[in-house]
Amino acid sequence: MALVTRIEGLVEALGCMARACVLLLVLLVSFDVLMRYLFDLSPIALQELEWYLISPIALLGIAYTLKHRQDVRVDFLYEKFSVKTKAAVDLFSGIATAAIGFYIAHLAFKYTMQSYRMGEGSPDPGGLPYRFLVKAFLPLGFGLFGLQGVADSLRASCVLLQPASAREVRP
Repeated sequence: MALVTRIEGLVEALGCMARACVLLLVLLVSFDVLMRYLFDLSPIALQELEWYLISPIALLGIAYTLKHRQDVRVDFLYEKFSVKTKAAVDLFSGIATAAIGFYIAHLAFKYTMQSYRMGEGSPDPGGLPYRFLVKAFLPLGFGLFGLQGVADSLRASCVLLQPASAREVRP
């Protein structure tokens, strides 16, 4: 369970980063709107930075959402299952989550490295350079998603291996 705690600590920390990006995005959009309507200025770099902030919000938020069990599930069926059946479902879904997350992270890493090698930047004049930095959230986010799947699988395995009297699954 120590490994599960460490994985979920990482997910929680990066989830806090995603939440901070939400606040920063709200402030940036507000500033951009004020600049546009009060001073008729709308720098391309600010607009691109808004798009750049969406990446950590979405991609780091996936694992964070899964950790806090705010993902979409068919709860009306799941809640009727026994503890052992719930753990078996959680084990299967954790393994599938890990496999899918790590596979997409692997594919996204190649995509990110291609962008890095090209020195990809914004095609717009006045846009932001280093587009590979925003693309780096793809392998990071899906890798984190896969790690959360590993944590869920380990937790479910522990429940399945415990004696019947000591079983408990996370809600």
